[in-house]
Amino acid sequence: MAKTMLGGARGMECIDSNWQLLTRRLDVDSLAKLSALGNERINRLLAEAIKLCNPAKVLVCDDSIEDAAKVRTKAIVDGEERPLAMDGHTVHFDGYISSRQNDQARDKEHTRYLVPAECPDVEELNSIERQAGLAEIQTIMRNIMAGKEMLVRFFCLGPTASPFSIPCVQITDSAYVAHSEDLLYRPGYEQFRRGGSDSPFFAMLHAAGRLENGVSVDSDRRRIYIDIVRNLVYCANSQYAGNTVGLKKLALRLAIRKAEHEDWLAEHMFLMGVHGPEGRVTYFSGAYPSACGKTSTAMLQRETVVGDDLAYIRAIGGHAWAVNVERGIFGIIEDLNGDDDPVLFRALNSTDEIIFNNVLIRDGKPYWNGMGRMLPKQGLNYAGLWRPGLTDCWGEEIAPSYRGNARFTLRLNRMANLDPQAEEPNGVPLGGIIYGGRDSDTAVPVLESFDWQHGIITLGAALESESTAATHGAQGVRKFNPMAILDFLSIPLGRYLRHYLAFSEQLERPPKIFATNYWLTDEGGDYLNEKRDKAVWLKWMELRAHGECSAIRGPTGFLPRYEDLASLFLQVLDKDYSRQQYERQFAIRIPQNLAKIKRIVARYGSLTGIPHEVFTLLEDQRRRLIDLQQQKGDLVFPLEIP
Repeated sequence: MAKTMLGGARGMECIDSNWQLLTRRLDVDSLAKLSALGNERINRLLAEAIKLCNPAKVLVCDDSIEDAAKVRTKAIVDGEERPLAMDGHTVHFDGYISSRQNDQARDKEHTRYLVPAECPDVEELNSIERQAGLAEIQTIMRNIMAGKEMLVRFFCLGPTASPFSIPCVQITDSAYVAHSEDLLYRPGYEQFRRGGSDSPFFAMLHAAGRLENGVSVDSDRRRIYIDIVRNLVYCANSQYAGNTVGLKKLALRLAIRKAEHEDWLAEHMFLMGVHGPEGRVTYFSGAYPSACGKTSTAMLQRETVVGDDLAYIRAIGGHAWAVNVERGIFGIIEDLNGDDDPVLFRALNSTDEIIFNNVLIRDGKPYWNGMGRMLPKQGLNYAGLWRPGLTDCWGEEIAPSYRGNARFTLRLNRMANLDPQAEEPNGVPLGGIIYGGRDSDTAVPVLESFDWQHGIITLGAALESESTAATHGAQGVRKFNPMAILDFLSIPLGRYLRHYLAFSEQLERPPKIFATNYWLTDEGGDYLNEKRDKAVWLKWMELRAHGECSAIRGPTGFLPRYEDLASLFLQVLDKDYSRQQYERQFAIRIPQNLAKIKRIVARYGSLTGIPHEVFTLLEDQRRRLIDLQQQKGDLVFPLEIP
C-alpha cells in the first residue's frame, strides 16, 4: 500500500496503526478497495469511525453494480425497505412512534456547527464549541454500531471529472441511506482514485442507533453535528433522510462555506432548460421555498430538466455556468398526479428502481394524497396497519400517507424530459435566476429586476413565503427566507449576501434576475393564475434573457407588456388572455409592497454585518413606490405607470 509521510516518525506510526486496525477489521475485498485508493486521510477517517462506532462488520463499496446490488439487497433483508409489486419499487417508512416523539422531520434544534473557540464566525447560527461538541457526539456514538454492519460508499457532488466535482464518503449502518444516495448521486470511487490523497472531500458518519421495530428510539440523543474544520458531518439516532442522507442539505452547508472561500455559489436551486425560438435553449436556475412551485416549475412539460433541488454556479470565462449537484430526485409526492405533473407521474409508474417513503401500501401498490385516484380504505403505512379513523395516543387522526413527508427517490435519467446537457462536466450556461415565493396579495406573477444587485436584494434577499394549511402553524403567516436557503446557511447571512453581490464582478454579463408568484389572489381569495400559466411566464423570461421583447419599467422592476403575454398564451397554451386578466394580475399594489419593504428592513436591521446595499436598494424602491402612489393612488395598472 502506498504511504504518505505525515509529520515524520510520529506520522508514520499513526499511518501504520490506522492500517493495522483496518487490516484486522476488514475483509480482503474491502481492504483491497481501500488500498487501491492510496488515500491516508480516508484510511484515518475510516479507522476512527470503526474505533468509535465498533461495528461487527465493514463493507467498503466501489462503483460496481455488484456492490450497489449488495446494498439494495441488504436494505430489504434488514427491513429498511420492502419490495412492492412493480419490479424495482420499494417502500421505506421513516421512524414513527405512537406519540409526538417521531423521526419524520429535520431536527433543527440539534443540528449544530462545531466551531473552534478561537474562530466563532457563525454567531447567528446554531453552533457549539468544537471540542465540547466532539466530546458529546463521540460519547453518543461510542459503540453505536455494535452488532451491525458499517457501509462505506463513495460519491461525487456534481458531475465527475469536472471543475465542479466534490468527492464525498458516506459511512453509515443504514442500507436505506446508502441505497438512497446511490440513486441521488454520481458514483465517486473512481473520482477518489483519480484525485489522489491531497484532494479535499466531504465526509458523513451516520448511525441509526438503537432500534425498536425498525425505529430509532433514542430521540433525546439525536444529534447532527457539522465539523467545519474537517468537513465532516456526524449524525446519530435518526433515520429520517433529511438528517441522514448526508450528501443532500448537510453537504450543502459545507459547500456554502467552500464556495465562499473559492468565489463560487452553492445554492438551493433547480436547474432547467427553457426552449425558445428556433431550437434555442436558455438555462435558468430557481430558488423557491417549500410548497411554492419549485418542482412543478423544474419539471414543466415541453421544457427540459437538469436538476430539481441543488445547483453549483461558477464563473468560467467571464460567464456563469451551473451544474446539478445530484443525479436523482428526492421529492415530495403529495398532490403529484398525472394532470399536473405528467412526466414525473409516468416515471413513478414505470418499472424502475424507485424508493417510496411514508405512503400508503395496498396489494403492493403505493398510494398518496392528491394522486388523482381513490385511496384504499385500509393498508400499510408509516404507523403500521392503517384504516380510516385510526388515531395516535394523542387522539389525533393518522393520515394514510404522512402529510409533508411522503416522498419518492428516483434517478433523473428516468425522466423523459431530462436535458441532454445534464451530465456535461463543464455545466450549462446560465441565462437567468428565478426567485419564487407564495404571496397572496403583493407580488405580480412574473417580474424582471433592473440589474444583478437590484435582483439579488429586492427579489432574492427579500424573499418571503406564506404558510399554508398543510404546514405547521397559522395559515398565511409570511416566513422570511432569503434565496430559500436560510435553514441551510453555514455562514452569517450578511457574509452570504456580500459574497452573492460580489460574484457578479467575475462576470462580463451576469444572468438576468427574475421573480415569479403563482399564488396571487383577488379580494375573494381566488387565484388569479392557473397552474398552467407558469409555462407562459417562463417563455417570457426566456425572451427577456435575449432582449427579444420590450417591457414596462415599474417601481419594482420590469413588467411584461400585454401584447407579448397575449401572444405567448396563444402560442404556448392555445388560450385567450384578456386585458382584464392582465391588469388584475400585474397591477402594482402599493400599500402591500410598502408593507413588505418595512418588514424586510426591520428584519435586516435586527442583524449584524448586513451589506449597506440591502438598505440602500430597498429604500430606493420604497421611494419609487411612494412617488407612484402620490401620482396614481394605491392600485396602479401597468399602462398607468409614467
